[in-house]
Amino acid sequence: MIELDNRTDVNVDITLLERIAASLSDKDIELILTDDLEMAEINEETRQIAKSTDVLSFPMMEMPGAPLGSIVISEGFVKHGSETFGHSLEDERALLFIHGMLHILGYDHEVDSGEMRQKEHEVLEAFGLPESLIIRTTK
Repeated sequence: MIELDNRTDVNVDITLLERIAASLSDKDIELILTDDLEMAEINEETRQIAKSTDVLSFPMMEMPGAPLGSIVISEGFVKHGSETFGHSLEDERALLFIHGMLHILGYDHEVDSGEMRQKEHEVLEAFGLPESLIIRTTK
């Protein structure tokens, strides 16, 4: 189940995200939707990078009943990615959500040998989603 904390005025249907989350884990996920300003603050506070970003993920400590983690998505990046890549806001949000989920599950495209890219591809195919975040950022 996704616990949604929507800090924007964007009306969001998380049905697709719920299905994606359930396909990857049976644990709860916190999803925070925010704007670029707050995302920049979170990014600076947690990663010492003073700018906004598209998605951040924060795994929780493994303990009984604890959620898997938190995913923070910038709705500004959702809008920009949707316009840039020519697909729906829902699809762009799903791409960012999948990317965040895989990081929480322990995948790391910056150091692995393609495992995250492969898993992302499998999930995208299963849900009929467009090109992955990893693929389009490495072109």
